[in-house]
Amino acid sequence: MHDLPPLRLTGAEVLLSDGFARTDLSLAEGKITGGGGRAIDLSGFRILPGIIDLHGDGFERHMAPRRGAVETPAMGLAALDAECGACGITTAILAQFWSWEGGMRGPDFAMALAEALAAARPLTDMALQLRVETHMLDTLGAMRDLVTRFGIRYVVWNDHLPHKELAAGKRPPRLTGQALKAGRSPEAHHALLQSLHANGPQVMETLAPIAAAFAAQGIRMASHDDHTPADRAKFRAIGAHISEFPETLAAAEAAKAHGDPVIMGAPNVVRGGSHSGKIAAEALVEAGLVDALVSDYHYPSLARAALRLSERYGWSKAWSLVSDGPARLMGWTDRGRIAEGLRADLVILDERNRIAGTIAGGQVSWMAGPLAARWLA
Repeated sequence: MHDLPPLRLTGAEVLLSDGFARTDLSLAEGKITGGGGRAIDLSGFRILPGIIDLHGDGFERHMAPRRGAVETPAMGLAALDAECGACGITTAILAQFWSWEGGMRGPDFAMALAEALAAARPLTDMALQLRVETHMLDTLGAMRDLVTRFGIRYVVWNDHLPHKELAAGKRPPRLTGQALKAGRSPEAHHALLQSLHANGPQVMETLAPIAAAFAAQGIRMASHDDHTPADRAKFRAIGAHISEFPETLAAAEAAKAHGDPVIMGAPNVVRGGSHSGKIAAEALVEAGLVDALVSDYHYPSLARAALRLSERYGWSKAWSLVSDGPARLMGWTDRGRIAEGLRADLVILDERNRIAGTIAGGQVSWMAGPLAARWLA
């Protein structure tokens, strides 16, 4: 891959830490530089920091366009790269399950995706987040091997088991559909869920030493769908200091009271609330409890959510939730802002605030319309 030749973008409004300013922006060798290069007039456009997505599982649609029609991971990653560019995403963390759900959410596919991503050369900076189902105790050794082998830096502890129904001896909802998706009979799938549910009393004591080892390696860890302050405290105790998608105000407040970053879904903001009746993300933004928005299941929602929030909170605060906020949460100092010496990760908006182009690490990952015409002039 080759970076762009030195360029100087002129005439655009550039989003800096204190708001928009009309200033020249120079790029060379994949970074923002102090000046020089071929001038391109971007009058009428706005340049913002590239979007950083810390949790997206919408890539699954690229891997399986229809049920049962699973593409090779490499083909799916190529299509995903294009979508990320069109959505202004310059850093994408793929939220890959390590789950009893099987199929694309099972351990075998997690391994295949990790191998494909290691061999790929996407324009978007992509990495894996591993979403580990906490009750799969007999697979944790293989999970640790995968994290070590591929240098995975972000692990999330999930528990999606239907505990209420399993504890009551009832048939869980959607059992047959889940079983078919996983390639099991409904009876075998039900038996698996029951055996995993029975692991409950051993889960946290089994996870604790694994989490301690991850923390010692500098791996970021999160819990998923905290419902109560006790949920947050339980995972904080083993070093999982990020709260992904807290379901209640109390859980989010408990996270922030202890300095734990909070991540919420951008689709929740775009929809005006949760699709499953949980806390509205914008209510937590208003309360100052959200550090980052993520795509969750829909990549276009990140830019849309930031645009929506900019009308109420201003561009700097709103866009920080998809750029600087995620970077700070992960400890990345080379991206998330527009400043000399940082990665040339940029989103270019037209006069209607539509994404006209994306530059990821100094390379054009997507561009169309009048912007492309100026670029080629």
